[in-house]
Amino acid sequence: MRQTTMLKPSEVVRTWYVVDATDATLGRLSTKVATVLRGKHKPTYTPNVDCGDYVIVINADKVKISGDQDFKKFYYSHSQWPNGLRVRSTKVMREQYTVEWVEKAIKGMLPHTKLGDVQRKHVFVYEGPDHPHAAQKPVELKVK
Repeated sequence: MRQTTMLKPSEVVRTWYVVDATDATLGRLSTKVATVLRGKHKPTYTPNVDCGDYVIVINADKVKISGDQDFKKFYYSHSQWPNGLRVRSTKVMREQYTVEWVEKAIKGMLPHTKLGDVQRKHVFVYEGPDHPHAAQKPVELKVK
């Protein structure tokens, strides 16, 4: 009979990955990063334990999108005050708020729970090719 192994938080071994977002589609990039952040790429995946790895996304300003989403898709946020609705198009998000745009796409693919809040802190997005995490010796992760 097979035994299901449940990973304990003290047994988690984390690695660092770096993803080059040049010419990567935003949705495919986000799903790959979210899978690594949750730890679903590991055979020791446990749904209720933060067993994911750290991910560094570089060249976020070179991410592409498919179709004509620049003017048809909008991002909404509300400040909970009267007239506090803020609407931004995809074009505005891509040009002015690149890091927030990529982080928001990754956040949407993580669980919206306390565990997801912890996993969300393990992603680092940078616009250019440089990042301050060289000491962690990140391994390159390919995104199709």
